[in-house]
Amino acid sequence: MADILQEFAIKAPRERVFEAIATPMGLDRWWTKSATGEAKQNAEYGLSFGPGHEWRGKVTRYASGSAFELQITQADPDWMGTRVGFHLDPQSDGATRVRFFHTGWPEDNAHWRISCYCWAMYLRLLRRYLEHGEIVPYEKRLDV
Repeated sequence: MADILQEFAIKAPRERVFEAIATPMGLDRWWTKSATGEAKQNAEYGLSFGPGHEWRGKVTRYASGSAFELQITQADPDWMGTRVGFHLDPQSDGATRVRFFHTGWPEDNAHWRISCYCWAMYLRLLRRYLEHGEIVPYEKRLDV
C-alpha cells in the first residue's frame, strides 16, 4: 500500500490548527467546497467537492487539540477506506508541528501521484489561512 505523509510547522496555536482541520467550517476554509458534520468521535462528515464529488467520511480518531482522523466511506474507488488525518504537537515558539497522513491507498497509481501533489497544495493553503487569514476561493485553490 502507498501512503502520503507530510510534516511541517504552522505559526498558530494548536487549538486554532485543530479547529481548521476538524470542523466543517475550518475544512471549508482550505480544503472542501462545503463540509458537514460534528467534530466528535464516530461522527459522519459530508465532504463536498462539487457536482459528482459528494464524498463522506467517519471520524475514527478525535482527541481535542491533538489528533483528528477521517476514514473515507464514500468517494472515488482509490480513496475508499483510506484514512486522512493529523497529529498536532505544540512547539516551544508557539507554533504547531503538523504531521499529516493519508494512508491505505491500494497502490501508487496515477490518482495517488495526483493526490500527493494536491495534498501538498491544500496543506499550503491551510498554513496560509492560519498564518495570514488568507482564504482562496474554492475554484482557484489548486492554481495559487
